[in-house]
Amino acid sequence: MPSARAIPTAALLSTATLLACSLASCAPAARDGDRRAHGGTASGRQDEAPFRGQTLNWKDCPAPSPVQGGGEAPAPLPDGTRWQCATLRAPLDWKKPSGESTGIALIRARAGGDRADRIGSLLFNFGGPGGSGVAALPGLAPDYEKLRSRYDLVSFDPRGVGDSQGVRCLDADAAEQAEAETDDTPDDGGDETAALVEFNRLTAAACARNSGAVLPHVGTTAAARDMDLIRHVLGDEKLHYFGVSYGTELGGVYAHLFPDKVGRAVLDGVVDPTRDMMAEALGQAGGFQLAYEHFAAWCVQQRCTLGEDTEAIVETAVALAADLDEAPLPTSNGGELGGDELVDAISGSLYSQSFWPALLVGLEALTQGDGDVLLDLAQTLGQHGAGGDTADDTADTDTDTDTDTDTDTDESNEDDAFRAITCADSSSRYTVAEVRRRLPEFIRTSPLFGPGLAWTALTCSGWPVPGEAEHPDVSAPGAPPVLLVGNTGDPATPYEGAARMAERLGEDVGVTLTYRGEGHGAFDGGNGCVRDAVHAYLLDGRLPERGAVCEQEPLPPGK
Repeated sequence: MPSARAIPTAALLSTATLLACSLASCAPAARDGDRRAHGGTASGRQDEAPFRGQTLNWKDCPAPSPVQGGGEAPAPLPDGTRWQCATLRAPLDWKKPSGESTGIALIRARAGGDRADRIGSLLFNFGGPGGSGVAALPGLAPDYEKLRSRYDLVSFDPRGVGDSQGVRCLDADAAEQAEAETDDTPDDGGDETAALVEFNRLTAAACARNSGAVLPHVGTTAAARDMDLIRHVLGDEKLHYFGVSYGTELGGVYAHLFPDKVGRAVLDGVVDPTRDMMAEALGQAGGFQLAYEHFAAWCVQQRCTLGEDTEAIVETAVALAADLDEAPLPTSNGGELGGDELVDAISGSLYSQSFWPALLVGLEALTQGDGDVLLDLAQTLGQHGAGGDTADDTADTDTDTDTDTDTDTDESNEDDAFRAITCADSSSRYTVAEVRRRLPEFIRTSPLFGPGLAWTALTCSGWPVPGEAEHPDVSAPGAPPVLLVGNTGDPATPYEGAARMAERLGEDVGVTLTYRGEGHGAFDGGNGCVRDAVHAYLLDGRLPERGAVCEQEPLPPGK
């Protein structure tokens, strides 16, 4: 079972291309295509002045570093605009700005059109936590080209991520071996549970050994303060912001800390800010269960062979997962499809309705003893690294001390950063006994997804740094309106999160747009109604009417 994070959008885009190639011979082609933080007060301390006065050294972006996920340097945009990268210096510890500094990797594409119409910069965070914004933005730029008519498009690697002093834990070989020996859904009450506990212990120890200096400083509150520094150094009076998934929580925390600096902000795929880690996992179990039921209903419409009705198709998946737990199925490439891999394939496919045809084909093939398609889905959709670019140049500032760790590695650090940010934010530290006590509730909520999500509550057990709070403080009285886009079929950030975020932001701050659709988030799904509403607000300052609803277009028949 995958961790509770949302798959970053850029990873989904690259995955859609891979799947179209690998599944073309057996399936209708798929269409190409979060977490806690807490209070504090904004201060303009004198010892922050050197950071606020720095000048960024923008250069053409090179190929992304391995720790960002690798790939090629981003090509210029169709109008010839080149991607530029720079490194912002920020205090490693915002409580001690005169101490060591850390680098924050940035990327931007300057606004097109008439510069007189430029509003400012639009800062993006695409989720995770742990995803490289520097890597993701170029691949997603076509979705935001209309916004570039009035904004510079800007993103960043949050501290601890990618080239922003990326956290490192177990090396790749050790991590692969430990994961191979670990069952994400231990059910023996003994050795399997002990192996999962030991994996978390080994990972925490490796994180402390390799990145101990930065672990206390990678939380969402610090990242929100970095965003305000980015705003200031870019010369913007207000922060205009687009946050997706975990990025909605980061945006909510920013609004709490700097309500008077909030500009036009959109939060899409909204995290519920009222839940602690266990409650969030339980909510996701319900979200994934609902999303799979929606897939099953569509499957019935396609006259699939998985069952006569939705309930039967759900039961089929549960039975297949149980069978594969007992006896994993060999695949033609020498791999093996087990129960965890099956759940990974299903849950990953629910992030975008464009993957449903491939999932249908894979499940039907599995009932005939062929696990190749589903193992392909599990492995491809489980790759959270995203391509993109960054630079290793540093800002021209006297505070530019060399505190960055060695990131000479051949793999993205997204998994490590996810764990580090999650555990820096969340004060929840659960025990095996507590998970077992709550496990029946998770299974009732979702027999397919519940067990794996329940055991993710152990992620921070034994973590060397205390977490900040049970859940983020996003109260932002006095802030201007923030547009919240909630998707009724969202598996990773269930729809009710948008309403709870609106309530916590405060009266007249959160304005919710409902999208009756499938998949994670809404804007990147291409729905014209959602995009028109977001464009109207970000470009012209026009909010949708209270209670506005957008409807998803039906998925074309898969057979």
